[in-house]
Amino acid sequence: MRKLILLLYTIFLSSNLIGQENKAIQWPDGNTVAISLTWDDARDSQVLVGTPILDKYEVKATFYVVPSSVERELEGWKSAVLNGHEIGNHTLLHPCSESYPWSRDNAIEDYSLNRMRKELIKANVEIEKLLGVTPTEFAYPCGNTYLGRDKKIKSYVPVVRKLFSTGRTYADISSNDLDLDLARLSCVIMDDKDFKSIKNQIEQSRKQGKWLILGGHEIGHKEIKIDYLTNTEMLKELLDYIKNPANKIWTAPVGEIASYIKANKKNLIR
Repeated sequence: MRKLILLLYTIFLSSNLIGQENKAIQWPDGNTVAISLTWDDARDSQVLVGTPILDKYEVKATFYVVPSSVERELEGWKSAVLNGHEIGNHTLLHPCSESYPWSRDNAIEDYSLNRMRKELIKANVEIEKLLGVTPTEFAYPCGNTYLGRDKKIKSYVPVVRKLFSTGRTYADISSNDLDLDLARLSCVIMDDKDFKSIKNQIEQSRKQGKWLILGGHEIGHKEIKIDYLTNTEMLKELLDYIKNPANKIWTAPVGEIASYIKANKKNLIR
């Protein structure tokens, strides 16, 4: 009986793996993996250091911004828009869980669905005034998709689903396949990582034809003593790898890849 159960489990596991293999996505132009580079918060280093590097390589990224942060380096952000980078919404006030000491005066536990909806709409209005674009993509601050506390805890993913084309989480361990929820896209951290680690993520995603979204914050030299840093040495190695045609990588902003998937989903399974 035990051998029979083991046999049945093996068959079940194998069938699941086959199903996963069939979820590999057929990317355009013969590419075998897709990558979106994303950064959060509209930190100054993103336009002072990051976008000049990206522009040199002719790679377009997605930047999820908080309006008040955009104002600090407004001309840099305007240039980023002109150069084709995508601007996403990262809320009006960046609420995160009160488990972070720095967020206790603006805790997401104190939010209601209605308050969140109003602030997301207001953030879009302010971003449009500053940069002339209205974001269609969203990233959850700190990756928190729930608000409220105790019996009033609720997911605000449905709110994001109605207001935006996509919603991106943070600090996930895997990339996205055809079973993805566009309102809750997985994102792998690239801050504080070396190129070898990121390359492993890319090649793991390639095996299953997935869409890898990488997320970061500050951009600068690795010797800078600051948390959440995408170091420029790693970024340049990554961009060299991405731009090499032999590696068959499609890189594009989140909105562009999401649109491709929505338009072609029925015909994308390899």
